[in-house]
Amino acid sequence: MQENNTLPIIINKAEKSRLDQVDFDNLTFGNVFTDHMLTCEFVNGKWQTPVIEPYGPLTISPGARVFHYGQAVFEGMKAYRDDQDEVWLFRPEENFLRLNKSSKRLAMPELPREVFLTLLRMDKKWVPKGYGNSLYIRPFVFGDQVGVSAAPSGTYKFMILLCPVKAYYTGDVKVLIAETYSRAANGGVGAAKAAGNYGAQFYPTSLAKEKGFDQIIWTDDCSHQYLEEAGTMNLFFRINNTLVTAPTSDRILDGVTRKSVLALAEREGISTEVRKITVSELLEAAKNKSLKEIFGAGTAAVISPVSGFGYKEDYFELTPQEDSFAKRMKKSLLDIQYNLVEDTFNWTLKI
Repeated sequence: MQENNTLPIIINKAEKSRLDQVDFDNLTFGNVFTDHMLTCEFVNGKWQTPVIEPYGPLTISPGARVFHYGQAVFEGMKAYRDDQDEVWLFRPEENFLRLNKSSKRLAMPELPREVFLTLLRMDKKWVPKGYGNSLYIRPFVFGDQVGVSAAPSGTYKFMILLCPVKAYYTGDVKVLIAETYSRAANGGVGAAKAAGNYGAQFYPTSLAKEKGFDQIIWTDDCSHQYLEEAGTMNLFFRINNTLVTAPTSDRILDGVTRKSVLALAEREGISTEVRKITVSELLEAAKNKSLKEIFGAGTAAVISPVSGFGYKEDYFELTPQEDSFAKRMKKSLLDIQYNLVEDTFNWTLKI
């Protein structure tokens, strides 16, 4: 993806930056926002001129259709500052394409490329230094036409928010395999980053947390026998020395980090399999000790190792591996993102 620096844009700059008020050593993920936000309106069948303005609250009608029919999609991506003080994005084209794929699935207008990266240059100083630190970028679109009749919105708002962040998960996670609830169904919107997907998973996740788990491993909606995702992450299972991950489908998000892990594993000579994996296969692998690792992969979490998993009344603790694939993949990813090694994949974009 190429930057477009000639895009017509309205800029209303904040009178004073809040940058010196932020404690970068004690950030809560997603709670601190930069000085500016971007807004672009879809009116009369076309996107209007984007506006960059000081970050602040919106005025929106309670009759806006997003509140009643859930037309809202979003993306998550990051910017990284390297040792030379340069700022890099990681695979932004993938996020742009997926945002439009999500929008299309929810009968929303697709976004032109030139609007997608507009805000970051304005608040570039907010990208924190340090390995593991980054600026989280949240583009999102929602229907804001007033009316409670059951129909797609005729107007939409595209926005971008920026948040300086530290790591999403600070340690290993414990996961519970779902027996009743599912994240998505065949023919549904599981492959889209629809806001409702995440709202619907909070309740089952809260039940898992009551039992001492951090996240759920979602299973398919029909048999609850096929393993799919976990929370905000795609999953990888290391069985012996092969990394196994579920194929993408109507139910499973096509994760950017997931695709990157598969490419890195291939480059590093690690055997991979993209195939369905059942609960019974996982249980057997845990019992015969061929299951070495489980880890999640996602933009916010990067790589998140799983320390153990539960199913029904059983709990299986995973033994830490000296040759951990999770640690290896995380280091390979971060080294590319922070421009510490050559990006042979051409994944990064300098801002």
